[in-house]
Amino acid sequence: MRSIRARTLLLVLGLLGLSTTAISYQSYRDAQHEIEELFDAQLAQSARLLQGMLGRDMPPAAREALQHALNQALQVRQEPDAEALREGHAYEGKLAFQVLDERGQLLLQSASAPAGLLPQLVADYQHNAAATQQAVDKPLASLAEQLIGYHRVALDGHQWRLFMLRDRQNRHMILVAEREDVRGELVDKITLRSLLPDLVGLPLLALLVWWAIGWGLRPLQLMAESIKARAPDNLAPLIFEPLPLELAPMGAALNRLLLQVNQLLDQEKRFIADAAHELRTPLAVLRIHAQNALEAPDPNDRSEALRQLGVGVQRATRVVAQLLTLARLDPAVVQLAMVRLDLLGYLRDELAELIPLALDRHQELNLEAEEGADYWLLADGPSLGTLLQNLVGNAVQYTPPGGRIQVLLQAQADALLLRVQDSGPGVAEAQREKLFERFYRLGDGQGAGLGLSIVLRVVELHRGGIGLGDSPLGGLEVCVRLPRGR
Repeated sequence: MRSIRARTLLLVLGLLGLSTTAISYQSYRDAQHEIEELFDAQLAQSARLLQGMLGRDMPPAAREALQHALNQALQVRQEPDAEALREGHAYEGKLAFQVLDERGQLLLQSASAPAGLLPQLVADYQHNAAATQQAVDKPLASLAEQLIGYHRVALDGHQWRLFMLRDRQNRHMILVAEREDVRGELVDKITLRSLLPDLVGLPLLALLVWWAIGWGLRPLQLMAESIKARAPDNLAPLIFEPLPLELAPMGAALNRLLLQVNQLLDQEKRFIADAAHELRTPLAVLRIHAQNALEAPDPNDRSEALRQLGVGVQRATRVVAQLLTLARLDPAVVQLAMVRLDLLGYLRDELAELIPLALDRHQELNLEAEEGADYWLLADGPSLGTLLQNLVGNAVQYTPPGGRIQVLLQAQADALLLRVQDSGPGVAEAQREKLFERFYRLGDGQGAGLGLSIVLRVVELHRGGIGLGDSPLGGLEVCVRLPRGR
């Protein structure tokens, strides 16, 4: 992919080139228009000067002397040496005038005036008039009125700009003409001088823009070099020099990503440490039971060792399942699928699956809730199932055979209260906070000490609250508050 510097440079130079071209073209058109206006004004002025100079009462000798002076321009035009140019200019051949009477007879003309100016002008006018179906059969005196003004005539391979003036008092027709290449050359020179600085300065400007873009992108380059120089195991926050406003969000996002990666790594390390810590003893016990079963000479001892081995496998399986559940519910990575849920109906379905655990210990498991109340909330169903299984599982485990377990659901305006009460021995108030610590167990319980840690994690993910108290049944009460989330 092309670099940002190259893309920006191409874009800037492209826009600059287009804008310069457009401006230059408009300048060319404006210069051309102004030059046309200036030269046209000079043609009209020259015609009026001739009108004032040449009257009907001008002596023939004076007219001949004037014509002789005008003919001197032929030498300048035909032999443009240094001496001749001192008395004229080579461009005199591109300027012309003619003075004619009403019959078209030539009275006076410049040496460079082409002989067919008036006939060509009349022919062009008649051609255009015929094309528009206008009458053109008029004497020259009447036709001259139609020819007053500016015209363009093609003659002898050149384009002429022509101005015709009618001198009604002296009955003269005055034609003043100028070759178009005089104007074109001037316009070309003006345009060239206007574009020359742009053509020369554009490469220099490209270098300056290249340097300016590189200087502007320097902080980004320094950031890339800093990241590239980092060791793979160094996940500490990146410390940059004061960044431009455009790069500050990128620096913050990178540091936030590094923090999340650190959290994930810490989670994995914690999971591995927890698994190693909790599975070390069960695996050692399994090994001992397996050795006892292999070495026991008495079939009864062998059977007992195998039974203990099975119990140990079940306990290890339960520990692994709870560790995986705890890892899955890590707040740093879990994404809950929050849906609108009828908690009462959900509890009934979940408790129906847990009743066999209580019946196996001859315990009574009940659900109490006010019928007709609003038990809808936004929650993640699977994680709530995990919460209920751990709460009821703990109650079943610590309640003696024949005891009672009661689940109550209460509806409030902004939350639902879930209470799990049992008739077990209860927990002293000083020890209750420790129940939420991982691997903390009371007495000789067979659990991994992760149940309430998992419950606490689910409650935190739902932005709820949890508390421990005395159960009316004589044991422990766990009260969970779940916001409705609406």
